[in-house]
Amino acid sequence: MSAVQQAAPIELTPSAAEKIRELLAEEADDDLCLRVFVTGGGCSGFQYGFTFDDEQAEDDALIGQEGVRVLVDSLSYGYIVGSVLDYQEGLEGSRFAVSNPGASSTCGCGSSFAI
Repeated sequence: MSAVQQAAPIELTPSAAEKIRELLAEEADDDLCLRVFVTGGGCSGFQYGFTFDDEQAEDDALIGQEGVRVLVDSLSYGYIVGSVLDYQEGLEGSRFAVSNPGASSTCGCGSSFAI
């Protein structure tokens, strides 16, 4: 993995970082990073995706915060810059939630957004 880039497109809350650490510990692979990405779809036009990845592409942003590493591909970068990734547990279940200041609207469940 290359050096951490200076301008982080996404900030992690302590609860998100803790959950990522827990999930990575279960995987027992020190090379894994959380990949956050945006795809077309969802009821608002775009949706967030999360997966673990052990490979970093040349144009990926690597963010190191709270002791975890997050990858964001170059296509998703512009859609999530300035966002905050949180982990929430409640009556609706548990999930990662993105607070995106660039989104003009979001769906009721919070997993999709429009620009």
